[in-house]
Amino acid sequence: MKVFKFGGTSVGSPENMRSVMNIITDGEPKIVVLSAMSGTTNTLVEISNCLYNDKKDEARIIISDLKAKYAKVVADLYETTEYRAMGQKIIDEQFDTLESQVDGEFGPVKEQIILAQGELISTALVTNLLKENGHKAVLLPSLEFMRINADKQADLAAIKDLIKPILEINSGNDIYITQGFICRNIYGDIDNLQRGGSDYTATLIGAAIDSEEVQIWTDIDGFHNNDPRYVENTQKIDNLLFTEAAELAYFGAKILHPLTILPAREANIPVRLKNTMNPEDSGTLISNDKTIDGLKAVAAKDNIIAIKIRSDRMLMAYGFLRAVFQVFEKYKTSIDMITTSEVSVSLTIDNDKYLNQILEELDEFGDVEVDRDQTIVCIVGDMISEEKVFSKQVFEAIEGIPVRMISYGGSRYNMSVLIKSKYKKKTLQSLSDSLFND
Repeated sequence: MKVFKFGGTSVGSPENMRSVMNIITDGEPKIVVLSAMSGTTNTLVEISNCLYNDKKDEARIIISDLKAKYAKVVADLYETTEYRAMGQKIIDEQFDTLESQVDGEFGPVKEQIILAQGELISTALVTNLLKENGHKAVLLPSLEFMRINADKQADLAAIKDLIKPILEINSGNDIYITQGFICRNIYGDIDNLQRGGSDYTATLIGAAIDSEEVQIWTDIDGFHNNDPRYVENTQKIDNLLFTEAAELAYFGAKILHPLTILPAREANIPVRLKNTMNPEDSGTLISNDKTIDGLKAVAAKDNIIAIKIRSDRMLMAYGFLRAVFQVFEKYKTSIDMITTSEVSVSLTIDNDKYLNQILEELDEFGDVEVDRDQTIVCIVGDMISEEKVFSKQVFEAIEGIPVRMISYGGSRYNMSVLIKSKYKKKTLQSLSDSLFND
């Protein structure tokens, strides 16, 4: 059985929901993971922020406006009076839940209930759309099987144990609809897999049921060899290794959630990226099957902070790097890039939540410099080849662009350079022109 995932844009209007229905009703049984309608989660975050700031009247106005929007969706989505009434009942019930969170003290538990409503609504509406059109569809609430552990990491063993009997009970259907993003934590409370987590939901389900393929449907044809928002003449990539896709996702390619790759790679389940607006296109296939050597794509990650620690104590001293890393571990701040010399170490982070505390502790090791507004540009592909010197091509492409750091050799599939963000567009275009379009 295949697992299909559709994002917020794919279910962002009644017309798009019907397009999804046409795609998934091909006669093959499948599990379909849906996000909230585009814009809904942002609105739910806005409601939560109002309640945290005790702006209850403002929250009620936003809830009322959102409910009116969904009432129009229901009116346009269904053809029959019966299903319009059923759709309106869904809206009334879910918005009763939303409105009930306004009164009383507000906190994280209520916030998670609010954030879950988008997926609960979209999946219920699409399930009824399928039924109205004569398809054998059933809604499988993901809150009954999606679990995270005490570290807020997906608990795949629990997911496997819970989803299999649910599928057996509901066997005989063609389409199994479920929610992406939302789950329950170890306390049984509603929680989530963070923004973009619907992709993660799909591959977790794929791994749990040993799916033949997971398909992630978005509004573009697949991975491109550069970011089309900044670069002209980008091309779709037909095939990627899991390792290459993971590098691209982590270093800024927005089409795929960074955690998505892990469960599929470990279970050796291919992941295919497809375009809802162009379903005939083959998309990008991600698997363990190597195809062609060479450079595949470029991605960029913004809002990077570079930190350099210079200390004579580092010279010929063991344990220095461990002590530095322990500071970042203490504040649960991950490091993206790192380079060292005899007396200094430079590294990058993308989270400044504990930056002041980190700098205060690093100051004990020596002189500390901080550079903000940096961007990591990541070149992905089989970088290490006896036939071609790809590093030479990269350096020639970015000649004249000031480079703050270089990371090469940590992975054979990734070479990264750190630049000031103001040079991002120029760097991406230069790399495309030299590496892919020449």
